[in-house]
Amino acid sequence: MSDSPILTVDLAQWRAGGAAAEEVCAAVDISLQQAGFLLVTGHGIDPTLPARLRATAREFFALPGHVKSKYAVGVGGRGWIGPGMEANGYAEGTETPPDLKETYNSGAQTRVGIPEVDDYWFAPDVWPVEAPALSELFTAWTTAMKTLSDDLLALMAASLGLAGDANPFRGLAGNATWTSNINHYPPLTAVGDPADGQYRIGPHTDFGTVTVLDREPGAGGLQVYSDDGGWADAPYAPDALTINIGDLLEYWSGGRWPAGRHRVLPPQPDAPEEDLVSLIFFYELDHDAVVTPLAPPIGRESGRASVISGEFIKTRLDAITVG
Repeated sequence: MSDSPILTVDLAQWRAGGAAAEEVCAAVDISLQQAGFLLVTGHGIDPTLPARLRATAREFFALPGHVKSKYAVGVGGRGWIGPGMEANGYAEGTETPPDLKETYNSGAQTRVGIPEVDDYWFAPDVWPVEAPALSELFTAWTTAMKTLSDDLLALMAASLGLAGDANPFRGLAGNATWTSNINHYPPLTAVGDPADGQYRIGPHTDFGTVTVLDREPGAGGLQVYSDDGGWADAPYAPDALTINIGDLLEYWSGGRWPAGRHRVLPPQPDAPEEDLVSLIFFYELDHDAVVTPLAPPIGRESGRASVISGEFIKTRLDAITVG
């Protein structure tokens, strides 16, 4: 993986400051320009937490469909998003079959007192009684992910020489919206042969600022697109989290950093029993945050209009909803 455009950085070195921190910042800028992705070590997340959460999630996903359907919601809701509900390829304007996955979803709970805002961005989480540990473990994981995501935004600003008071995100993520998915990718023996153009997740970019991914590698796993290399398997290290940036951060960077385009391959014939679970945290900004793109020389394009975070993201969520 030494020739991958996706670099690995150590957050502990950045936090320590000095010359090592400057090297980390330089690597962040290079990796995000090349692919919109990073691998991050030194993040301080207890490795037993995602392992316990993944095990508990598997208990839920193993329940019969009629039990899981008690918690069924649509895309953007809180609860179980069953098979056939999402087609991420639609975000690129490509009509594709539904993604081969199911999801359990939670989200930010910091309501602002405006019903139409709270109902959409801060809807109550729903917890299945059949998997009683899910609530505690999922909440612990998302709490850690929010703290990490704030650190990542600060790191990314610093990598552009915009640290401290110059950080353009200061004041924009105090009550940030976020969504977290536990994605289950069933085996080939359960879902059958994929249709033409069907993936576990179709090619797309994420919509917000940073995405944090704790994943299991596999034959039908994550691939990342870069201009130089095309589609390639994403590098993996057991102690690293996979980070990518979304459309909102690409827009904010004035096109300097492309949103990380990626897909998850369908289950493969040579691994028919492969059954994967990914933990994903999609971070955004305050729902009403005004994002003003960086101008050259940092940004690559000038003249981009400011956008409202919530409006920007909702348009993209609507695009991937089947039906």
